[in-house]
Amino acid sequence: MTEIAPKQSGFKLTASRREALAFYAMISPWIFGFIVFLGGPLLASIYYSLTDYDVVHTTNFVGLENFITMFTGDKLFWQALKVTFTYAVMAVPLGIIFAMFLALLLNQKIPGLALFRTIFYLPSVIAGVAVSLLWLWLFNPTLGLINTVLRSIGIQGPMWLLNERTVIPSYVLMSLWGVGASVVIYLAALQSVPTELYEAASLDGAGPARRFRNITLPMISPVILFTFITGMIGALQIFTQAYVMSDRGRGGPHYASLFYGLYLYQNAFRYFKLGYASALAWFLFIVIMLLTLLTFKLSSDRVFYQSGGRG
Repeated sequence: MTEIAPKQSGFKLTASRREALAFYAMISPWIFGFIVFLGGPLLASIYYSLTDYDVVHTTNFVGLENFITMFTGDKLFWQALKVTFTYAVMAVPLGIIFAMFLALLLNQKIPGLALFRTIFYLPSVIAGVAVSLLWLWLFNPTLGLINTVLRSIGIQGPMWLLNERTVIPSYVLMSLWGVGASVVIYLAALQSVPTELYEAASLDGAGPARRFRNITLPMISPVILFTFITGMIGALQIFTQAYVMSDRGRGGPHYASLFYGLYLYQNAFRYFKLGYASALAWFLFIVIMLLTLLTFKLSSDRVFYQSGGRG
């Protein structure tokens, strides 16, 4: 008689499965934190955006009423959008140009280069509230350092944060304080450009401007795209500076500094319209997502990747 081999049953813990179990065990605290502190509130905010939730009273489902009110009955919503986009249009390109210019300077072989790189990077690691308080004093029209220096050379300085026309340029000027992080990224990108390309271009008679336009810009275009997208997202979500510096978080003068993030905060934690604030937050998320996708689409034939040509 032929013996029948017993069937192997049960779960066999192979090396790959042990590795997978160890992986999930290691990241389980992050998964728990994500679900409890981010994923759960994120899903809850979708529901609350369709309600008139105000913490105190019973939550009532109102459907798209918050979004309809946002577009048809809230003038401050449009003012907040205008202020935020005006700031972003000014701050993002200027920040990219300034960071690239500093990176080009710091890429030169000069004495004390490490010290200069440290000096330009250090401001970017200081906390937002401390920076806002510092610039609040710098922009003081009477005692501030900026206007004091301007008066010493016979120029009457502007009112900065106290004038509707200069308040947004003031925030844009302050945003240049933190370009150190972008400078480091651009510096790494510049140093990754093959030197033989510059040598070949020099032999062909290309000057510095032509080498920068035809070699440097295409080679660092992925970094430009990255800093543009991250800068745009950060500019559209500006809050700390606006809260600390704009008339105790009111967006003054005359709502000229009522940024979208500040207006969202006011609705959520000053007026306790958490349902409406959730709708505002989701609208901003949709806007940022669409702008990011549009940026990728428009830049697909303008960004050069060394591994595979243009994106």
